[in-house]
Amino acid sequence: MDALTLLTTRYSSARLTEPAPHGDALQLIKQAAVRVPDHGALRPWRFVIFEGREALAKLGDIFAEAALEDDPSIANDILERARQLPFRAPMVIACIAKCTDHPKVPVTEQVQSAACAVMAMQQAAFALGFGGIWRTGAYAQYPFVKQALGLGDDDEIVGYLYLGTCAQGAPERNAVAVDKHFEYFSG
Repeated sequence: MDALTLLTTRYSSARLTEPAPHGDALQLIKQAAVRVPDHGALRPWRFVIFEGREALAKLGDIFAEAALEDDPSIANDILERARQLPFRAPMVIACIAKCTDHPKVPVTEQVQSAACAVMAMQQAAFALGFGGIWRTGAYAQYPFVKQALGLGDDDEIVGYLYLGTCAQGAPERNAVAVDKHFEYFSG
């Protein structure tokens, strides 16, 4: 797939099944992550791969514990849903902005670089014939999740990249009025 086709046809796929990327395909996806813009060559990213029933179940337990810590009166069905969230794909990559204090590279740029890494991985997966979806939500913010994944005080979870094989075709998408979102500076 050429780059322009990739950039103009990529979509998120919420229904993912086996197989997840492995071997050379996974290596290419990892390579895409570390080639993103990175002011100061800080490499402000860390990725934790959850794959296989045991690892996905552990992530689900972390999500459930975080939800329970946030609201001790939470309903059991919501806790069970939290435990099942990682099973929406055969692989989940937690994408972390590993931020450091730097005189020329603010934390916001480091977070943006980590976000670019998520997008680059999703695009690489798509180019290789896999599907993916970038998810955030409360489980990227809960202190318990951050602690369980070993984040530092200044680190952020920029999202979870769910990867696998698309279980259905491309969704119907309305055309976007591109020019509506761009303007020329008229000073």
